[in-house]
Amino acid sequence: MNLLAESNDINDYLLETDEVDYSHSSIREKTHELYSHSPHEVDFVRSAFEFVRDHISHSCDIRSSRITYKASDVLQFKEGICYAKSLLLAALLRGNGIPTGFCYQRLTLGNTPDTGYALHALNAVYFRTMDQWIRLDARGNKPGVDAQFSLDAEQLAFPIRSHYDEIDYPIIYVNPNPQTIAVLKQSTNCIEMCQNHLPSEIK
Repeated sequence: MNLLAESNDINDYLLETDEVDYSHSSIREKTHELYSHSPHEVDFVRSAFEFVRDHISHSCDIRSSRITYKASDVLQFKEGICYAKSLLLAALLRGNGIPTGFCYQRLTLGNTPDTGYALHALNAVYFRTMDQWIRLDARGNKPGVDAQFSLDAEQLAFPIRSHYDEIDYPIIYVNPNPQTIAVLKQSTNCIEMCQNHLPSEIK
């Protein structure tokens, strides 16, 4: 897939926002810890990705009602849905000077279109040493989901099924999609939110 950067200014992908709060002490501490063990660009990105993928639970997988929407909250509670986990990965990487954006897919909620659709969030990371954007999906693996770090060929959590009208959006956004942030802020129960209120497409 040909990815399209929303901004031509790579520094836009280093911005700190209310949700991507990489100046928070806990984010800085985790970033320093990861970097101390993996100081090279590729190794650091891999470590940050695998930390978020493997050590931050997807809230629906653990049947949690908690909703997290700031990167620091995701790190504190060690859980979040894909929208929240993408915020944490962006914070860890941007906080260490690595440009990181947000990407989205439109997926069926279940296995068929009659179950409805929902936006799924992942990240794109710019590797300066290769002058290349690579998409990474830190949603969290489980049976049937096997996202991996790869510089050669994407291995995302969910392959797109175009015959089900699923969509792989090509744009690398500077900021998280406003609809995804709004639903996190406005909802009070994660399970109910995921079943009934996730945005179904980018508007």
